[in-house]
Amino acid sequence: MNFALIIEPLDGSHDRKAFNCGVLALDRYIREQASQDVKRRVGNCFVAVDRNAGAIAGYYTLAASSIPVASLPEDQAKRLPHYPILPAILIGRLAVDTRYQGQRIGSALIVDALRRSISAAPASFALIVDAKDDQAVAFYRKHGFTPFQSRPLSLFLPIATALKLFD
Repeated sequence: MNFALIIEPLDGSHDRKAFNCGVLALDRYIREQASQDVKRRVGNCFVAVDRNAGAIAGYYTLAASSIPVASLPEDQAKRLPHYPILPAILIGRLAVDTRYQGQRIGSALIVDALRRSISAAPASFALIVDAKDDQAVAFYRKHGFTPFQSRPLSLFLPIATALKLFD
């Protein structure tokens, strides 16, 4: 497939109606809810746009979150300050349109989320995600994310680790 992507904040110029990733909840979110979440400042949505076709190839959302230190693997927690909670950034949703799946768009979206997280003014210890299923867990694990001890579908990637992986 021949396409040129740009990842940018979602705005009114993006055609969200044609987006189809094969997961109804994720399709419905981009079509009906994402712009309202941005307006209400509960999350930001970023879209990968195929400049040639003008289509949304994929999207992800970012929101402020936190991680209880007790939920981290012991080897990670013992190296951190003795705070009960650490700041984090949640990738709330991440989806790739079926026409673009298998083209590493999801990987590009994670790298973009990491770059935005690193440059954000508030410090953040990690990116966190809540995977929908085992296939999504495998995708995130391939990108360096580690499951939380008590929640195998929730994973995290320390920003410091990500910097080494994606540098």
